[in-house]
Amino acid sequence: MANFHIVAGAGEAPAHPVVRKITPADLKEALAKGFDDFWAMPSHLVFLGLIYPVVGVCLAALTFSNNALPLLYPLASGFALIGPFAGIGLYEISRRRELGLSTSWQDAFNVLKSPSIPSIIALGVLLLVIFLTWLTTARLLYQSIFGYAVPTSYADLVNQVLTTSEGMRLIVLGNILGFIFAVAVLSISVISFPLLLDRDVGAAVAVYTSIKAVAMNPLTMALWGLIVAAALLVGSIPLFVGLAIVMPVLGHATWHLYRRVVEPPHPDEAHSAR
Repeated sequence: MANFHIVAGAGEAPAHPVVRKITPADLKEALAKGFDDFWAMPSHLVFLGLIYPVVGVCLAALTFSNNALPLLYPLASGFALIGPFAGIGLYEISRRRELGLSTSWQDAFNVLKSPSIPSIIALGVLLLVIFLTWLTTARLLYQSIFGYAVPTSYADLVNQVLTTSEGMRLIVLGNILGFIFAVAVLSISVISFPLLLDRDVGAAVAVYTSIKAVAMNPLTMALWGLIVAAALLVGSIPLFVGLAIVMPVLGHATWHLYRRVVEPPHPDEAHSAR
């Protein structure tokens, strides 16, 4: 059945990939290879990466025009929640380069031909739901502290948040809630999307494997999460323009992190891979 295929993959029985223990040295290697992929193909990767700052600027403009300025920070930080799905084309480019295949920017769209695309879309929808839930939670938190009146300018927002006791409470509680959302997304998606590109194991196995990878490597994966969050923050500060470089590098590094975390399939399972 189609629904079962999305959840459990193409095989008659779910095949659970073997997860390795990794160290910060593996993160360093993954990032180095991510930079290498980026520098090998900088022009079209910047083109692909421009999608993210353009979307960010549009979202920022939307919050201002709709008097929804309190959502600007949640929107910016929300990139970390949808980033694993947004980087799917970048994983494909790294996968193809690894195999010695063509790596033009058009090849990023070959992901649409993946036998795992239904599972990939299903996980993407899950991340979108989490992202929207985060925005709703952030809005409700702001309203519980400041009421329904909203600032009329960026200066008013900064003054309200940084110079009042209510603003400090918003920062503390907001970051605690954001941390909870971030941990949840990291756990279910850190290697699930690259895994689905590599093997048609189904969404359930991909999420289970991702959670297992985090459980086996809690400190290393926590460090990875901090690296991603810091990089996205730095990339978002100059009107999201830095994301044109940050997102491609992190996307490629995520693929190489997956390669270090998950053992290659057994020869008997090779037919499940693309």
